[in-house]
Amino acid sequence: MANIFTSSIGKKLIMSVSGLFLILFLFIHVGVNCLSLISDEAFEAGCEFMSLPVVTVMVPVLALGFIVHIIYALILNFHNLKARGPQRYAVPNKGKADDWASKNMFVLGLIVLGILVFHLTHFWAHMQLPEVTNIGTYESGPELLYKTFSSPVNLVIYLLWFVALWFHLTHGFWSAFQTLGINNYIWLKRWKVISYIVASLLVLGFMAVAIHAFIIQ
Repeated sequence: MANIFTSSIGKKLIMSVSGLFLILFLFIHVGVNCLSLISDEAFEAGCEFMSLPVVTVMVPVLALGFIVHIIYALILNFHNLKARGPQRYAVPNKGKADDWASKNMFVLGLIVLGILVFHLTHFWAHMQLPEVTNIGTYESGPELLYKTFSSPVNLVIYLLWFVALWFHLTHGFWSAFQTLGINNYIWLKRWKVISYIVASLLVLGFMAVAIHAFIIQ
């Protein structure tokens, strides 16, 4: 059992599984956010769904997934740099965009993590946290959405976050399936195409919500 957490293959498997788990959450998150494109009432209903006990209980699991993913990213990055230098995650015959993403996965991850903390101060700290702790004033989803994106600076920061997330996902998604064993030549090409589709759907959804909230102020 210890080998799963300490061996090189075990660490990559944990990274892959935790990463796919987080991508699943992102799809749920972007689905709720896109309700704001329909109406404030629809978005508020989505936020209320996310605050249900059955969903709230998943918050610690989600947090654990982020922590595990980050810890193993740090460990693997350290060992990869030590063993092979900056050419970590190198895979032959990659396209230019994928090649750039593969070489900068750790930096992209740090950007995503940094702005995630920034994001939590805007939404989680004013929605879920007051409900759990009874500290602070609860603000509705639509109210926080418009308040956050009333600032052009916030809009730019979030758009940069989404771009970094896109690059991170385009490599991370197919790389996860490769680690899980679907790594023959035919499926490798298929997973790369699917990775671009998955990353683009997620990021375009998040961008549409941010830009829409900024425009209708």
